[in-house]
Amino acid sequence: MQQMSESVFLGMCEIVGTLKQVDSRRKAADIREMVHRRIVNYDGVIQMMSGSRREGFRLNGSDVDYMYWYNNHRVIMDVSQSEYYNTANTTLILSDSSDSPPGFTLLQLLTPTTYREVHSACVRMNDRVYISSSFYRQLTCSRIIPYSIAHGPCSSGNIEGIVEYDHAWCFVCDFWPPPALHWIDRCHSWPDPEVVDDIVRNGCHFVAIGHPLGPNANEQWRISFSQAEYKCVYAMNHYPN
Repeated sequence: MQQMSESVFLGMCEIVGTLKQVDSRRKAADIREMVHRRIVNYDGVIQMMSGSRREGFRLNGSDVDYMYWYNNHRVIMDVSQSEYYNTANTTLILSDSSDSPPGFTLLQLLTPTTYREVHSACVRMNDRVYISSSFYRQLTCSRIIPYSIAHGPCSSGNIEGIVEYDHAWCFVCDFWPPPALHWIDRCHSWPDPEVVDDIVRNGCHFVAIGHPLGPNANEQWRISFSQAEYKCVYAMNHYPN
């Protein structure tokens, strides 16, 4: 049984990469992202690789996943959190999940935006201004690569018929969403407390797709834990037990 387990492990290493290969890919992605965030302007665009490639794996047929968001736009979970930002140069968006299915929310625009895509995606409901996920997805679909097509919350396509891609324009939040607080309490043995703290400290994202059966599906946004997911994968043991 042990010999079979080792053979499977070696076979998987040939498919996804050895420990050193996976580790070096992860470190390279982390360094690129760190440098990018240091040099990008506050009113610029942040990009984050996600999916299996960010996790350090190289699988045949897997696509290249990226998330993009405006650096000076921030989602807050409660109005009181606005005190942490300079509203003179930061657009604040309030998450309102009171009438949305679990994992989904409405995004209310609290302060003005200077970006055409965000402004054009706004709709008025109950005397408040919300950002429509459906409109925003349409407006940003070909922002990075022309002639992309909408696929879920992403803009999808392929480059020269070789590399497939999924690009998701989203909004970032520096706070951990209250509906996911129970996840912290469940982490008794894995991942380590340091990993949990890092995940919670880095918040979450909101991608442009609503619940198909929920109210206001065209306006709803889905909470994304892509960043938490790859940090959890980083914390997994590469070796067989």
